[in-house]
Amino acid sequence: MCGITGIYAFNEIGRFFMINMFAATDALSQRGPDSSGTFTHGYVGLGHRRLSIIDTSSDGRQPMTDETERYTIVFNGEIFNFPELKQQLEAKGYNFRSSSDTEVLLNLYIHEKENCLKHLNGFFAFAIYDKEQESLFIARDRMGIKPLLYFQDEDKLIFASEMKAVLAYGIPRELDYVSLQQYLQLNYIPAPHTIFKGVQKLLPGYYMYLKGNEVTTKPYYQIPQTYNRWTANQMSYEKVQSTLVELLEESVRKRLIADVPLGAFLSGGIDSSVIVALASKYTDHLNTFSIGYRDEPFFDETRYANLVAKKYKTNHTVFSLSNEDLYEHLFDMLDYTDEPFADSSALAVYILSKRTRKRVTVALSGDGADELFGGYNKHQGEYKVREGGLMAGAVKTLQPLWDVLPKSRNSTFGNKVRQLQKFAEGMSKTEKERYWRFCTFVNEENARHVLSNQSLQLASEQAFEERKNRILKHLDEDGDFNEFLYTDMQLVLPNDMLTKVDLMSMAHGLEIRVPFLDYTVVNFAFSLPAEFKVDGTMKKRIVQDAFRSHLPKELYNRPKQGFEVPLLKWFRNELQPLITNDLLKDDFIQQQGIFNVDNIRELKEKLFSSNPEDVHARIWGLLVFQYWWKKYM
Repeated sequence: MCGITGIYAFNEIGRFFMINMFAATDALSQRGPDSSGTFTHGYVGLGHRRLSIIDTSSDGRQPMTDETERYTIVFNGEIFNFPELKQQLEAKGYNFRSSSDTEVLLNLYIHEKENCLKHLNGFFAFAIYDKEQESLFIARDRMGIKPLLYFQDEDKLIFASEMKAVLAYGIPRELDYVSLQQYLQLNYIPAPHTIFKGVQKLLPGYYMYLKGNEVTTKPYYQIPQTYNRWTANQMSYEKVQSTLVELLEESVRKRLIADVPLGAFLSGGIDSSVIVALASKYTDHLNTFSIGYRDEPFFDETRYANLVAKKYKTNHTVFSLSNEDLYEHLFDMLDYTDEPFADSSALAVYILSKRTRKRVTVALSGDGADELFGGYNKHQGEYKVREGGLMAGAVKTLQPLWDVLPKSRNSTFGNKVRQLQKFAEGMSKTEKERYWRFCTFVNEENARHVLSNQSLQLASEQAFEERKNRILKHLDEDGDFNEFLYTDMQLVLPNDMLTKVDLMSMAHGLEIRVPFLDYTVVNFAFSLPAEFKVDGTMKKRIVQDAFRSHLPKELYNRPKQGFEVPLLKWFRNELQPLITNDLLKDDFIQQQGIFNVDNIRELKEKLFSSNPEDVHARIWGLLVFQYWWKKYM
């Protein structure tokens, strides 16, 4: 686990920017606190920051060059099947100087070139330079667990694990207003785009090959959509359950390889509890970690986490947080965030990672299960829209009532009203538009409403629709429910959930491993019919049923909690000066020129009214953007 960066210059002008590679490498120091290294040859430079996980000796340092001195690699991630690959390569005559997975990956590329990717089980972003061919090969893992950003112009291609390292090369900082509009709807920016024009994210399952002035980008993996070929006699539901348990157990077993202390997050939900149950088969007194919320009992799940910890005799630690603890870390989190990202639950992941890192260097998590198997309320909402019936019709008929009732994510009643209102609104939309509405905080009209006239001219509606249509291309009218989940795997998982976990954990040099996203588990999940995942009464049906005997019965038949930072309380107290006298001050908004002063003022008035509804989520998105803008623009 590390941070990587590099530059491939196309000419002398591009080569001039290589001097900035050292600053770019230093910008990734929190990702890799253990050591750093650089490599230069001709028009190519590679930089690396190391977090030592496998082979912590100096033999595992990077950049790493093979024994012929032709190939050099920088690598971020882990290859979990490297012991088997190493044996295969040794049988073919390859020698190894280290016990690292980096050297295995390097030799596998030498032997297989781009075909090496189909043999890898793990998560990664890496670059390999071929001195003889003067070529560079760059790849990102299948699911997008590890990030890879790049900037390209006529002189050079720059890449890095984080935006702050890309910016260290001195590239132009030109705002992408279409990305801004998407951000205002989603609170994150979908790949391949970023907040900057010219900077892109390499998509999951893609590689790039650079030679001379030619840059080729190709996919090497796409999730197979084989659910359409499922037949009733293919496999019984009981057999599907046992197969899922076997695949996930093998995935967990692979992810327990480490030469440093290892543990697991345990939220008290089904997903993390499943991972802990399986990991405990191979680890006595597994270290497990939970966060509790003393001031927010609605979101506190530590009772359920304690039940799992007790059942599996884990070495369990609960970090009990007050709202003061959350607020204390708020600005540190914002300072580390180098692109607007306003999923407020990132704050909890930031604190959990910081405290967990004091005990272990690697942690397993249950991320990915919701997107794979239908674990969100929107998934059950989509199922009910498709099923129709009297209840769905009644909810739609009562939309005027939901529109006027108070809505909030911070109470049971307010959250239910919010969900019913969104469900009712979605019932009258096409499948694509409904998916987009279920994923967003506001519609396009309201997102554009807060932009200035100048920004509206730059935020091309045509470009916005083109980007949105690319995201929604897998959804068809009357299509399979699995298409809904498939789109989540392209949009929500890599751009929100995995970005959050990677950024917040790597801020503290903590590696997170996600067993549900082993490609064998993913491929299997997308071979299953929709009714195995969501029905009228249950979300993640197959996961819940497959592991029912593994988990305490109290974990079942209870609502999914999630977590919301107490933003509304902060906005009306501690953060009020930041809103009224700084980041959203009328004079600053006017001078900045990005937002409409009058319409921002409307949002602030709504925020401080007796019925703020969900406006605090929009205000949070604006504050995060403004904080970022002041720092980077």
